[in-house]
Amino acid sequence: MDIFLQQIINGLVQGSIYALVALGYTMVYGIMGLINFAHGEVVMIGTLVTITVAGTLIKAGMPVALAAMAGISVSVLVCIALGWGLERIAYRPLRNAPRLTPLITAIGMSIILQNLAMIVWGRNYLTFPPLFPKVHFELAGAHFTAVQVMIVLVSAITMGGLILLVYRTKLGMAMRATAQNPAVASLMGVNINRVIAAAFVIGSALGAVAGIMVGSYYEIAHYQMGFMLGLKAFTAAVLGGIGNLAGAMIGGILLGLIEALGAGYIGDLTGGFLGSHYQDIFAFVVLIGVLMFKPSGLFGEKSGDRA
Repeated sequence: MDIFLQQIINGLVQGSIYALVALGYTMVYGIMGLINFAHGEVVMIGTLVTITVAGTLIKAGMPVALAAMAGISVSVLVCIALGWGLERIAYRPLRNAPRLTPLITAIGMSIILQNLAMIVWGRNYLTFPPLFPKVHFELAGAHFTAVQVMIVLVSAITMGGLILLVYRTKLGMAMRATAQNPAVASLMGVNINRVIAAAFVIGSALGAVAGIMVGSYYEIAHYQMGFMLGLKAFTAAVLGGIGNLAGAMIGGILLGLIEALGAGYIGDLTGGFLGSHYQDIFAFVVLIGVLMFKPSGLFGEKSGDRA
């Protein structure tokens, strides 16, 4: 029972990270119908920028709390600028191109960002500075930390904030109108370019937050960390129904639970033949299963208000 509860906690934390990244995918797909495969690299850059800024300030003698605030702020700003640049330079000129063209461009931008990160930060793993207190808790034999609690809370608060943004603000109304019919929205006075840029900016800011959470949880970062994380978050978005905000959140949580429980019990189920390091199998088995049997995801895509 202790192992089961521990894996549930681990799954909730991992799933919350997937959900944060998946929300960024969903924001962009909901408006443009584009799967931004460079989003995982935005998350990675958010983590590495935080390491550089916060780590440098802590070494210079700045209090950890102030260094953490500075690192987080700079990371979010850099990711926002990166997201805006991606939309303006890479995707906007291809808006009326065949759907395959921006998809290939997104994969190309992912590779470019990955290589730029390798040039700037090097090939080696980097240690994430201890920005948050390491407080440990115990519940019915299962152990968890303050960082894990923070990840789940941040993910839930972000989801609530996005729902309010999309359904209770003028920007959200413009996003839903653009998602439904960009041409008609433009005729009604909606600035399509500004709305799409806002979606990229918000998605990239979420990516920065997700990157900080990933770094705090695993305490290491690498220039290739965004690739697998991005693929799993994409799987979570597909599982929940890509284009559906609530679906992305629930899909992320479900995928995290499936992975954690699979990693915890795969050894027993296979008689020791497979170990917990095969947990990635479960994410892609889920992706294949969803695409085969329910391509629209568990909650389906809301074409009218999918943003």
